[in-house]
Amino acid sequence: MSAVQARNAVLEEQIVKNPKQFRVLTGDRPTGRLHLGHYFGTLHNRVRLQNLGVEMFVIIADYQVLTDRDVADNLPEYVEDLVLDYLAIGVDPARSTIFTHSAVPALNQLMLPFLSLVSVSELNRNPTVKDEIAHSRQSAVSGLMFTYPVHQAADILFCKGNLVPVGQDQLPHLEITRTIARRFNDRYGNGTAVFPQPDALLSSAPLLLGTDGTKMSKSRGNAILLSADADATARLLKGAKTDSERHITYDPAGRPEVSSLLLLAALCQNRTPEEVAAEIGSAGAAALKRTVTESVNEYLAPIRALRTEYAKDRGYLRQTLREGNKRARAVADATLAEVRAAMNSAY
Repeated sequence: MSAVQARNAVLEEQIVKNPKQFRVLTGDRPTGRLHLGHYFGTLHNRVRLQNLGVEMFVIIADYQVLTDRDVADNLPEYVEDLVLDYLAIGVDPARSTIFTHSAVPALNQLMLPFLSLVSVSELNRNPTVKDEIAHSRQSAVSGLMFTYPVHQAADILFCKGNLVPVGQDQLPHLEITRTIARRFNDRYGNGTAVFPQPDALLSSAPLLLGTDGTKMSKSRGNAILLSADADATARLLKGAKTDSERHITYDPAGRPEVSSLLLLAALCQNRTPEEVAAEIGSAGAAALKRTVTESVNEYLAPIRALRTEYAKDRGYLRQTLREGNKRARAVADATLAEVRAAMNSAY
């Protein structure tokens, strides 16, 4: 882990100096609208990298929700919701390629040779797969869920992504991608590297709890959606869990719920949570919730206004996807042609 962190510092310097040398693959599963945990966790960092000049591929991984029938039944709506959220936060289709997994056939064809490069036991040991299975609501585990790490490797390598923003819990997934790239190069590369071994760009995302004090999640009803209006946000935060101590302090270990609210306000105000806590002092939980509500609504106001405008033209959302899908297909087709040539299967 320390080696990854040290490499991270070097990567951040290189990104600033020469952003054009990097190609990032990132994205989300279309399971509903995005919330503040997503925003401060990953979304704002994507916009930062894009604005620095890094080439961005943003995948809407619709194939990876086929294991959940409830979600799959609402895919068109959820896909459009993701595009709306992306546009509203500042992802620029002219500089970032937004595309859907299912619209790029060559990407999925890469998964077959990639599967031949990993063993069943390697997939079975992957802690991220184990977590996916443990938290799935299915009575039986599908083959698709079992191959998620290889699916993700195809997502990253089809565009020859060399930088992947991840949380620490996703490092095992990325290690499978690095392993597949290395083994493909060794077996078929004939002395040249067909694929890069992508680096992890570790997220420094703060942990934001939901309003009930547990992990922020759409399914738990404890998340502040980017698309929620000011009144809905106020109602949700009014019911947020705090504690019985009146004096407000920032103590993540001892006062996790209060500290998460302070952190949220601080992120929106571009201050430290300690500064926000000192300002509230002995005014209590009601003042804390009022501060957080005002901070969140002020911060999200321009994002929500943009989202409302984009939502008026659903045709533009589909056009954005069509253009992104076309660019992604061109890249994937070129990569697949190179893979077939390397494997001596270009007939």
